[in-house]
Amino acid sequence: MERFIEEFRSDFAWLPDWAVSIAMLAAAFGLGLFIQRLGFRILTRLVENKDLFWRSLVARTRRPMRLAILTWALSFGAAIAPLTDYQASALRHILLIGFIIVVGWMAKIALHIWMTVYLRRFKLDAEDNLLARKHVTQSRIMERIASIAIIAITLAAILMTFPAVQQYGVSLLASAGVAGIVLGLALQPVLKNLFAGIQLAITQPIRIDDALIVEGEWGNVEEITSTYVVVKLWDWRRLVLPLSYFIEKPFQNWTREGSALIGTVMIYLDYSVPVAAVRRKVEEIAAASKLWDRRVVAVQVTDFRENVMEIRILVSANNAPKTFDLRCEMREKIIDFIQREYPSALPRVRAEGAANGNAAVAGEAARHQSLQS
Repeated sequence: MERFIEEFRSDFAWLPDWAVSIAMLAAAFGLGLFIQRLGFRILTRLVENKDLFWRSLVARTRRPMRLAILTWALSFGAAIAPLTDYQASALRHILLIGFIIVVGWMAKIALHIWMTVYLRRFKLDAEDNLLARKHVTQSRIMERIASIAIIAITLAAILMTFPAVQQYGVSLLASAGVAGIVLGLALQPVLKNLFAGIQLAITQPIRIDDALIVEGEWGNVEEITSTYVVVKLWDWRRLVLPLSYFIEKPFQNWTREGSALIGTVMIYLDYSVPVAAVRRKVEEIAAASKLWDRRVVAVQVTDFRENVMEIRILVSANNAPKTFDLRCEMREKIIDFIQREYPSALPRVRAEGAANGNAAVAGEAARHQSLQS
């Protein structure tokens, strides 16, 4: 190889060194482009009948693969070009940094493709999506953590290519220890949320698309990043909370083990209403509703008040939105039934009390007037 390089240089000894170097590097660049295109076509043919992961990997890594082959071709060109030791060393160093970046880039792309292909098996829009929410939440959090690790390793590998880091490693590590303490104190909230993300991925108190009651608001988990959680509220607002919130503070998760819920409807009626008739009507309304999941329907007298009795109606549905709609439907239809069939059973305490109060006031005014006269 060295003999070939010497003979190649002697053939072009009549040209200036800089012109020969540019020509060799340009030729190496062109050779790299040719190899990349040829290799990409060959790989595309090879993975035509493979699964989706390999097809996507070849398609998505076209640019980083081109950069890697060009880096190798230019390093070969730098080896045969008549460069000075400083020029050759600087060029090789730049190409080495470029190659490290390409490796990290390809690793990140491969991770993203694998995660995307893996999550295609799980559908969040399914009726019972508990398993999908578990896998999607874990996968997305771990993907972000792995991406951060890839970036950190890539930066560390780039820094280790500088001689100063290798020569003064001990002193740099010592100073980095002090700087790390200061930086750790400054970045305590960030690190706290990062470790909370790892804990959330393992224990999963919340998952993507979980229905939550948090800060007095109802909504679904829309996004979980490495530092915060986005909750899409029922009126389309977004509530953004740090990951540590879900480790340190209580909240309600309505879909922790399943999406089905029991809805409650409270109604206050006079003692004269027949409870059996109300129960039959509730069962009829639930059976006719498309929202009811055919699991729970019940009517119970849960309390006696001075003038009314408290009746609790229980109905179940497959998820929180359907449960809310079913409760509203039950309220509308049961009050319509009471108004039509048993109007006397509706509470009238407020109206009668107001009438009695007005009569008493009028009587007191008349008595006062008669005394004055």
